[in-house]
This record gives sequence, structure tokens and C-alpha cells, in this order.
Amino acid sequence: MSNPLEAHCEIVIATTIGKAWSDWFDDFEVTQEGTRSRLVGTIVDQAALHGVLGRLRDLGIPILDVHITPQSANAEDR
Repeated sequence: MSNPLEAHCEIVIATTIGKAWSDWFDDFEVTQEGTRSRLVGTIVDQAALHGVLGRLRDLGIPILDVHITPQSANAEDR
């Protein structure tokens, strides 16, 4: 049974970072898109989301977009 608080998360940032940063961002998949990067992964709760956003803040990386989709919504789409 999955955690009802888990959610799919996509964060777009205004700089490029390499895939090596994935471990530092809670194993989010990192992809480059021109001059931006997209971090995609699963968050287990709000504290985990704030952890990732806090790391971006600490690095001074501008956040362009954050999109959260609850896992329960993903299951309904199937």
C-alpha cells in the first residue's frame, strides 16, 4: 500500500545542473533543457518537498516552476 501523502513532483530551475546532483536532491531525476534543468521525483510528504526547495534556495538557484501531482490522482489516470 502506498503512502497517501506521496506525490509526483516536477521542479524547473533557471540553470543547468548535471545528473550527478540527483543524490543531493533526494534521488530526483535531473534533466537539462537548454538553459534550464528539470528535477522529477517522488516526495513522501511536505517536509521532503521543503527539503528539496531549501537545498535549491541554499544554492541560490532560481525556481521557475513547481508542479505537484498526488499519487492518488496518478492512479486514477490509468
